[in-house]
Amino acid sequence: MSKTLAGRRVLTIVSNYGVEHDELVVPLAHLRSSGAAVTLAAVKKKKVQTLVGDKELGDRFKPDVTLDDVDPAKYDLLLIPGGTLNADALRLSERAMKIVRSFTSSGRPVAAICHGPWALVTADAVNGKTLTSYASLQTDILNAGAAGWKDEPVVVDDAGGYTLITSRDPDDLDEFLGAIDTVLG
Repeated sequence: MSKTLAGRRVLTIVSNYGVEHDELVVPLAHLRSSGAAVTLAAVKKKKVQTLVGDKELGDRFKPDVTLDDVDPAKYDLLLIPGGTLNADALRLSERAMKIVRSFTSSGRPVAAICHGPWALVTADAVNGKTLTSYASLQTDILNAGAAGWKDEPVVVDDAGGYTLITSRDPDDLDEFLGAIDTVLG
């Protein structure tokens, strides 16, 4: 694969339990094989336990750094994978919310899939945006001031000072990664 994203830096934020396996593994492999430097930041330094379908245990990964130790200013894009438990835990992390706000306030792109947009809702970063997500988040997103919610594989919105890339679930990973490639490339 060509190194079309060489020189680009991606920060991926997760909790230590419950991130959806494919929503973490597939983007990390794709971005790294495209030449991007990807950092996996977790709430704690202990291993990240993924889940498949929010139920079955998936692989475990050692994070590169904790959320407290990462400097978000050094990255070109923020990636927020889903997983119900992961997304809910991130929403409760003030440090995760500060990282999200760092990207949105500085105009750098954010890519969130499945339940990942919950972090954007809590960070007050969806106002005026049109996005997609796992279907059960639609009401939360609209109540948080989003301009709209679409049932589409990927939605890219440049309104409001930063680019937001969103997808519904692991079945949309090809479209999601294509949109990330376009925005970063």
